[in-house]
Amino acid sequence: MPADPERFELPEELREFRTLVRKIAEERIAPRAAEIDETDEWPEDVYKVLVENELMSVGYPEEHGGSGGGSLAFGVLIEELSRVSAGVSLTPLVAKLGVIPLAVAGDTAKEAEMTRGICRGELLMSYALTEPGAGSDPASMTTRWRRDGDEIVLSGTKRFITGAGVSHAYVVFATSDPELRAKGVSAFLVMRDDPGVSFGRKEEKMGIRGSPTREVILDDARIPADRLIGEEGAGFRYAMRTLDYSRPAIAAQALGIAQGAFDVASRYATERRQFGRPIAEFEGIQFMLADMAMKLEAARLLVYRALALCDAGDPRMTYTSAVAKCFASDAAMAITTDAVQVLGGYGYMREYPVERMMRDAKITQIYEGTNQIQRVVIAREILRGIQASAG
Repeated sequence: MPADPERFELPEELREFRTLVRKIAEERIAPRAAEIDETDEWPEDVYKVLVENELMSVGYPEEHGGSGGGSLAFGVLIEELSRVSAGVSLTPLVAKLGVIPLAVAGDTAKEAEMTRGICRGELLMSYALTEPGAGSDPASMTTRWRRDGDEIVLSGTKRFITGAGVSHAYVVFATSDPELRAKGVSAFLVMRDDPGVSFGRKEEKMGIRGSPTREVILDDARIPADRLIGEEGAGFRYAMRTLDYSRPAIAAQALGIAQGAFDVASRYATERRQFGRPIAEFEGIQFMLADMAMKLEAARLLVYRALALCDAGDPRMTYTSAVAKCFASDAAMAITTDAVQVLGGYGYMREYPVERMMRDAKITQIYEGTNQIQRVVIAREILRGIQASAG
């Protein structure tokens, strides 16, 4: 039963799916969450849990070996995993991010091959767009590509690449000429063991630990010419369209982090006693919990609607994806900060998970386009609609 983006109610089968994922997350992932954060080691054992329970196949077409469900089911998965461990949620999230450009480009053969590998637990993917000098302005990338007979040669460095080193396959964006900016960008499928591919040191991050972040270094890396994704010169368009699909997934991650923090804070407020009674009876705490709950409810509706519009291929995706990502991530930062405050001194200690959730929440305001960029996108879409109606 498809969801109606205009009058949203989560279908029964997705409510049942949420219950299943939550059980797995609480029993198999939550007990490892603090250790994963502390050691910052990629958790192979938890990845196997995702594969064994067929969670790595959620959101992919059945004809490519997936279990279906589309963007909405995938968003529910990411939300529930993020509720206990944002770092773990990045394993399926970034794999899907790697496949989206292949689907957007209509490169069905590569999409099917990569999807089957991901669903079977045989490979992982990463998305390599950001560079040291090209973050919010990806059209200014300097990673170059050129043809050499039947091969493509790639030279440059991609920075802050999630999953780098662990992932087997990378969607790499490169330009034929930096002067051409967006018009010169093409996309390529690069494998970890291709000649000339290496990785920088693992970054020491504030949050989303347990998910490796490294540079992808391309030193005259050689790949077969048929690894070009889609059309030559269309890479920037593929990258931007990918973000329309991936931003709601980041919003779902932010939503899950926020829900996890709210759960801890509200439960703690009923148990912690001061002045002879639970702190939940004090109006100051009640107002904080009420504000947190309102932000959660609003974020959830925005996120689910954006995911449903992705499944519908609705032309409003660019606008709704940016709105959902921006609002949900801002809400997550506010809610996790308030959760630390509700717990007081205990909230500042690693014995409780809210300080980790606060650290994890921050990145959702930054990656997949900073929230300042989201506001630019939102305003642009508003003004474009006004101009179109006036014309």
